Amino acid sequence: MKYFSLVAFLASALATTSVFAQRPFQQPHTFPDSIAPVGIIRNISDSVLLDIVQRQTFRYFWHYAHPVSGLSRERDNTVYGQYYWDWINEADSTPNINDHPFGADACAMAGTGMGVMATIVAVNRKWIGRDTAARRLVKMVNFLLLADSYHGIYPHFINGSTGKPIVFGRLDDGADVLETAYLLMGLLCAREYFKADNTTENYLRLRITQLWETANFKWHAAGGNEKLYWHWSPNNDFDMNFPIKGWNEGLITYVMAAASPYHSIEPAVYFNGFVNSTNYKNDKTYFGIKLSLGFEYGGPLFISQYSFLGIDPHGLTDWHTDYFEQNTNHTLINRQWCIQNPKKYKGYGENCWGLTAGDSYKGYAAHCPEVDLGVIQPTAALSAFPYTPQYSMQVLKHLYYDLGDKIWGPYGFADGFSETRNWYAKTHLAIDEGPIVVMIENYRTGLLWNLFMNIPDIQNGLKRLGFKSNRFK
Repeated sequence: MKYFSLVAFLASALATTSVFAQRPFQQPHTFPDSIAPVGIIRNISDSVLLDIVQRQTFRYFWHYAHPVSGLSRERDNTVYGQYYWDWINEADSTPNINDHPFGADACAMAGTGMGVMATIVAVNRKWIGRDTAARRLVKMVNFLLLADSYHGIYPHFINGSTGKPIVFGRLDDGADVLETAYLLMGLLCAREYFKADNTTENYLRLRITQLWETANFKWHAAGGNEKLYWHWSPNNDFDMNFPIKGWNEGLITYVMAAASPYHSIEPAVYFNGFVNSTNYKNDKTYFGIKLSLGFEYGGPLFISQYSFLGIDPHGLTDWHTDYFEQNTNHTLINRQWCIQNPKKYKGYGENCWGLTAGDSYKGYAAHCPEVDLGVIQPTAALSAFPYTPQYSMQVLKHLYYDLGDKIWGPYGFADGFSETRNWYAKTHLAIDEGPIVVMIENYRTGLLWNLFMNIPDIQNGLKRLGFKSNRFK
């Protein structure tokens, strides 16, 4: 059923079922193809519910995009703590949430790539006009062409007004190759989708190609064939010394680096750096479920989701792993941990599971069985729809119908919650919002998988790294 057949129904329902009083909301501005938020609507089909959740979540990227650049802002609260490394170092520490006041101009490159993919979904489902979306994307790529980059690789955050880097850490003040890989994954999908022969789309494809061809992934191999380094700084060189290794969300970075038409890495970089490292092979069983790759119990669920926003895991294999099986089993293990609930957290169960990175009462943390703080991220189960559709739908209905008065808002579900602590986030993060829209769409139609896997460069990169797929010979 097409979403637009529901417009009158949703509009009338909004007046009587809105649950937004928990989080006061003001529309920042109006523009063509403005999307009205809706509240909780009952007695609807599963398909309609998926439409509502995808559409409302997309509003984050459409209505909360940076007004100057159009890029995706990191989050919708402007003073916050970023704790991306807590789960490695001090996951149990209590952070001061005012440590890193990045502000409302902070735009995330990975989040922007995910937002571009969500925009494609919005056009395809006719929530917004094709030309309106194409012009928004042109605005974004024009900004990126003039923004600061280093050998064509962008920082983790850039200022959406000036294009200057926002320093993420003392040594992390330059290029972030992983964030850039996610940005370019989204842009390449847009180049594949917007293929009309008109001035706007021709220009958009040209500029995306320029960004893709000038991104020097090889630079991040530091002149050798040992590994890719996550960060490079014009002030600190590779002093950050953070190689992308082991099974994690960095897979897409190696694929993009191998696929690059002019700055590609040798396959040895992938095997020496990513594969030949600790936390790559696992081959243990948990709850009777085999896990081929990764951390104990699989780690946060984003590992089986982020790279696979574009990479289709169906039929994707290599010398060791069936990737659809790997990602499905990772999800099932995470779910089973929550069902067994060894720490006895309130709310956990068949209808409420999903541990992944996101906001918590202690700040940002990469939640997983080994770092279980009693916090559920809605993105975890919802972005797992391709792997566990029946179980993910159980969670979706619980979140929407049972907890909606606490976590449903104008940008979809709040980032996280803990029923044990009676804590419910008031935040939304681009890297958690984007996968909800994209992975539900991949489950429903395979749209982003079809686009990304159809790109000759990507097929070449996957083949160079030893992947096999029914998508290519």
